[in-house]
Amino acid sequence: MGPIPLCVLVLMTALAVAAAVDNAADDEYTWPQWKVPLVRKRRTVLLSSPDFSAPPQQELSGTCGIECQRRLPAPSLDDVEEFLSYETVYENGTRTFTSVSVQGLNEVVSWSRNTTSPSRQKREVYGTDTRFTISDKQYSTKYPFSTSVKISTGCSGVLVSPKHVLTAAHCIHDGKDYLDGAQKLRVGILKEKSRRGKGGKGRGGRGKGRRRKGEKPQEEAPEQEENNGKGERKGKGKGRKSRSRRSTEVEKPSFRWTRVKKTQVPKGWFKGVSEGLAADYDYAVLELKKAPKVKHMDLGVIPSIKKLPAGRIHFSGFDDDRPGNLVYRFCSVSEESNDLLYQYCDAKPGSSGSGVYIRLKEPGKKKWKRKIIGIFSGHQWVDVTGDGMQQDYNVAVRITPLKYAQICNWVHGDSSECQVA
Repeated sequence: MGPIPLCVLVLMTALAVAAAVDNAADDEYTWPQWKVPLVRKRRTVLLSSPDFSAPPQQELSGTCGIECQRRLPAPSLDDVEEFLSYETVYENGTRTFTSVSVQGLNEVVSWSRNTTSPSRQKREVYGTDTRFTISDKQYSTKYPFSTSVKISTGCSGVLVSPKHVLTAAHCIHDGKDYLDGAQKLRVGILKEKSRRGKGGKGRGGRGKGRRRKGEKPQEEAPEQEENNGKGERKGKGKGRKSRSRRSTEVEKPSFRWTRVKKTQVPKGWFKGVSEGLAADYDYAVLELKKAPKVKHMDLGVIPSIKKLPAGRIHFSGFDDDRPGNLVYRFCSVSEESNDLLYQYCDAKPGSSGSGVYIRLKEPGKKKWKRKIIGIFSGHQWVDVTGDGMQQDYNVAVRITPLKYAQICNWVHGDSSECQVA
C-alpha cells in the first residue's frame, strides 16, 4: 500500500476534529446518567392525627443561603437518614411516620458549590415583567403546560407520574403543623370547557346526527366552525357574532378537581430537625385518588445549571395576580448551591410548588426531553453570609440524587426502580 497523500491526511484530521467537537457539544446538551443511592423503608409507626391548624404562608424567611451553609458541618449518614424520613397523611386524617435507611451514599458524585451570591433590592418581579400568560386551551392543555396543576391550598404543582404530584412542602405544612386547607386536599387539572355540557356523546357519530334532526339545528353551525372551519357559512348577521363569542368561550380552560389520597413530607422540612437546612427539604408528593389522563414529566438530576450552554430554567404555575390562568416563564440561574437554585424568574404567590424543568437530549439519541430538576419554592429572605443579614431571592429546591431516590421511592414504592437517574 502506497503513501497516503497529504491532502487526504489533512481532510481525515479535520473530520476527526469536527467529530470530537460535535461529540463534546452533544455531551453538553445530553442528560447525564447518575447512579443514585437507595432509600428504603425501615419502620412505620402510627401517629396521632394532625390538627390542620396552620395558616397559609405567603413568604418564607430565615433560609440559610450559600455562605451560611458553608459554615454548617456536613450531615452524617445518620443525619441524612433522619432528614429523609417522612410523614404520610391519609385522606381520612390518619398519619404515620416512616424511618428510612440510605445505602450507596458514598457512591454519589459530590456537587460543585459556588461561593458567591449577589444582593438584590427588588422582589418577586424584577424590572420588566417577563411572564407569559398561557390562556388558550390549545397550549395550556397540551404538554408540557398540561403537567402543571393547581393545589387547593393556593399553590401549584407538577405531575411526575400518572397519579403523583410534586409540590412545595410549605404549601402543605408550615414546619409545625399541616395547613388548615390540607385536610381535604384537592388538585386541579386543566381541562377544556365543553360548550355542550354533560350530555354529550362526543363531537360526532350518532349524537351529532340526532342534533341535526332535533329542535335546534342552528347549533350545528358553531360545531362545524370549530372543526377546522369546514362548516357552512351563514352570512354576516348576528349568527356570526354569536358563533365567534361561543368559540372564544370554548378556548378558556377550567379545572377538573381530584381528591388527594395521601401526602408525604420529608422530616427535614420540620422545625428543629435540620436547622439551617430546612429550605433544602421544601418539597412534598401528593398521591391522587384517580389518575388524570394527562401526560406527566419525569424527574431529572443535573449537577450544574450554570454550566449548561443556555443555563436557563423554565416553569409554569398559577400566579395569584392572574387568577384562572397558567403563567409560564424562563430565566437564567444566577447562583446555585448543593440544594438550592437562586434566580431572577419573575413570579408571584401561587406559583410556589411549580416544577422547574430544562430540556436536554436523551443519552445515545437525538430526541430532546424535558425533565423536572427542581421545585419552585418562591420568594424568600436568605441569610447569605451567616451573620443574620438577609437578602431577598426567588429560590427553587433542586432535585439531588438523594431527593430523586426518595421521591422515586414515594412514587413507585420500590427503591429498586430508582437506582439510575
